Amino acid sequence: MITILGAGLGGLILARILHIHGVDVRVFESDTSASARHQGGMLDMHVESGQVALRSAGLYDEFRALVLEEGDAIRVLDKTGRVELTQAGNDLRPEIDRGALRDMLIASLPGIIQWRHRATEVSASEDGGYVIAFANDRLVKADVLIGADGAWSRVRPLLADVEPVYAGLSFVEARLTEASSRFPAQADAIGKGMMFALSDRKGILAHREPGDMLCSYAAFEAPIEWSRGEWSKGEGILEDVLARFSDWDTSLVDLIAKSEAPLIARPLFALPVGHRWERRAGLTLIGDAAHLMSPFAGEGANLAMVDGAELAQAIIAHGDDIEAALASYEAAMFPRSEDAAAQSAAGLDMCFNDQAPRPLLDFFLSMSSGAEA
Repeated sequence: MITILGAGLGGLILARILHIHGVDVRVFESDTSASARHQGGMLDMHVESGQVALRSAGLYDEFRALVLEEGDAIRVLDKTGRVELTQAGNDLRPEIDRGALRDMLIASLPGIIQWRHRATEVSASEDGGYVIAFANDRLVKADVLIGADGAWSRVRPLLADVEPVYAGLSFVEARLTEASSRFPAQADAIGKGMMFALSDRKGILAHREPGDMLCSYAAFEAPIEWSRGEWSKGEGILEDVLARFSDWDTSLVDLIAKSEAPLIARPLFALPVGHRWERRAGLTLIGDAAHLMSPFAGEGANLAMVDGAELAQAIIAHGDDIEAALASYEAAMFPRSEDAAAQSAAGLDMCFNDQAPRPLLDFFLSMSSGAEA
């Protein structure tokens, strides 16, 4: 029996592939149900990672049916609202709503996920294996445990003495609905896909979602105390954000100012680039639990999914030799995640510096001849 802690994208892909190959698997998830909370915005599925994982899970066609048409288009603006670059999508990294992708995976795993199981502690058992203590007072023994439980993993401390470090940047999330008719200036600023407005070491980032919705983020440097104070409850957060962007164009600022949902403070954290751990019997990590990074290379969800797919394939290939399977998975995962984490850190620096948006423009222009600047 393979026990997976966490029903995020990586854990679900792992469970799905094991399940269709006849391997006994169970997933414990802290959420009360699949619809307990909003799962986040759009994800671009990379052909070499996320899409490979979906093909391995036998769900590629279902994924394609959920893709947002032309959602991979890109626009880069400065704080005045001037369009510096427009790039049409090429469908190599199609965009999908994270919640819709997760729902698709959950539907493929009937009876596998056990909801309402928030882990409070994971410890080594005296007679081998691991014991998971849950907030509902349940104790579960696991001989093989995969930590897919995100940034603040309860499993990670058994493998590595490392915690996520604040990146010095906080996001504030906002949402607008029926954008084309009710917020035409904002819809026009974003275009059909993703928009980056960058200046002064700050940014307003936004993307379209299915159903004519816009999801936006104000991003700026702030001490960690900023996101841990009253802001996290939404008190005074709008006034603070508007003051930080007081000289930005109204079409951009109103993406935040007119939000129809409560503003949410989201500080960015990352694990050290290249961190690793020593092999421990019956235990490993995938996704953010293994290699949390900033979103500025678009790699986090894709890496989690390819982690899940490759770990599943290693378990299937090695049969009863679970240690060989885990060792094989980690040998490939460590360098892959180190490279992606380095790209993510570089991407963050590229977007939030004194020259922005120029470095990002140069990057996109170097990657494609189809951009208009």
